[in-house]
Amino acid sequence: MVGAVCFLPAVTVTLLSCFPVAMSSRRDVLELGDSDFDYLAAEHETMLVKFYAPWCGHCKKLAPEFEKAAAKLKGSVQLAKVDCTAQSETCSRFGVTGYPSLKIFRYGKDSAPYDGPRSADGIYQYMKKQTGPDSVHLKTKEAFHSFVNNYDASIVGVFSGSDSSGLAEFVKAAGLLREQFRFAHITDMQIAEGHSIDTESVLLFRPPRLSSKFEDSVVVFKDFLTISSLRRFIRDHIYGVCPHMTMENRDRLRVRDLLTAYYDLDYHHNVRGSNYWRNRVLKVGSKYTGRGLMFSVANKKDFLVELEDEYGLGMSDGGELPFVIIRTKLGHKYIMREEFTRDGQSLERFLEDYFAGNLKRYIKSEPVPEKNTAAVKKVVAESFDDIVNDPSKDVLIQFYSPTCPHCKKLEPVYRELAETLYAEKNLVIAKMNAVDNDIPLGYDVQGYPTFYFALAGKKDEPIRYQGTRELKDFLKFLKREASHSLTVSGSRDEL
Repeated sequence: MVGAVCFLPAVTVTLLSCFPVAMSSRRDVLELGDSDFDYLAAEHETMLVKFYAPWCGHCKKLAPEFEKAAAKLKGSVQLAKVDCTAQSETCSRFGVTGYPSLKIFRYGKDSAPYDGPRSADGIYQYMKKQTGPDSVHLKTKEAFHSFVNNYDASIVGVFSGSDSSGLAEFVKAAGLLREQFRFAHITDMQIAEGHSIDTESVLLFRPPRLSSKFEDSVVVFKDFLTISSLRRFIRDHIYGVCPHMTMENRDRLRVRDLLTAYYDLDYHHNVRGSNYWRNRVLKVGSKYTGRGLMFSVANKKDFLVELEDEYGLGMSDGGELPFVIIRTKLGHKYIMREEFTRDGQSLERFLEDYFAGNLKRYIKSEPVPEKNTAAVKKVVAESFDDIVNDPSKDVLIQFYSPTCPHCKKLEPVYRELAETLYAEKNLVIAKMNAVDNDIPLGYDVQGYPTFYFALAGKKDEPIRYQGTRELKDFLKFLKREASHSLTVSGSRDEL
């Protein structure tokens, strides 16, 4: 999963200290620096390092979660942090370009970027999977049954012996995918008797808590085993018809068009109650398999912030009944307005309307301003097409956050740019609050401020502005890229 980052400012001030960095903090997160990173990191088999800046808002938000995860992982995985404003050499050496950046190290060597969740429990679960062997060798039936009877899904390779070529390939695949899934293998095929297999194969066990009469709990892979073929098999079968979406797996699920039913779901304490609504989604969803839409259920408490921010939905919405949302891989969103009926008929009607193209997309938007006469035009999601996608105009648009200090500092420069170019009838200087408005497809906004230039006649190919944020540089960029000649004073060479 990719988290939000604070981009590095144009000029980085290195804070020099005559005191060495403390070897460790009083807490469970190790503090590392230029003078001690290499020899301290080399002492740990697996270590997760957070590269951060004290002023970064995303770093401040992550800090308590990182501390909690460190306490839970104590003794198995070491967590560490590097202050890049004070230890710039180390951060530069490992290619840190945004904050916070998280990387996994093994015996001091940069092993892989951390792409997992940013919650304490998510970090804990992700990093626990980084310890121990890539695939667990199960030597008894008891160990086999204990391994697959887990909260999460399990992938077990069944091989005729430890010298099997298939086993070597399986372990390689496990090494690449271990952060996402649980792997084990057996070298005595009788241990897996009862699963109707007589040749080397791979058994995929879906989570026992999600067992249902509507789909198989175990899927068998018998094709020629390669890393690619096993990866495809897991991708196509791991989730089944209706998986349990969590904060940890949501990004993997959302690469497809996805319907999610949100309700008071708790598989730790109330499996039967949690499956009551899931079975209804399963029953209806099984009629639409093969039509490009995946189904899932989720605990609305886990996604409350997202539901409130993106859809304006709160805990009281829907009561005990699920509320249902379709979110496509392109970011289009549709809300089921009708109450979820226990017979599933309302869900079926919603799906029929969706596949028939009869549903209106939900767009999160601030109100369209009644007056928009300032030099910098205010854009909201509802007015984006009218202003930014106007085929006759070039538009430079700034995506900003109301709380971003860099955005506030830039305001006078951006306003001066707009006033300088105010007479240009074919050019618009605009800005949009990216927190309170949906960002359209084609605009990748991961930090603030972010600038794009949408050319007249080429609205599906916006150009990202990555220059410095000075008036002369904005002008130079616009004179070079604009579809119409600008009349602003100064030659192209001067600007």
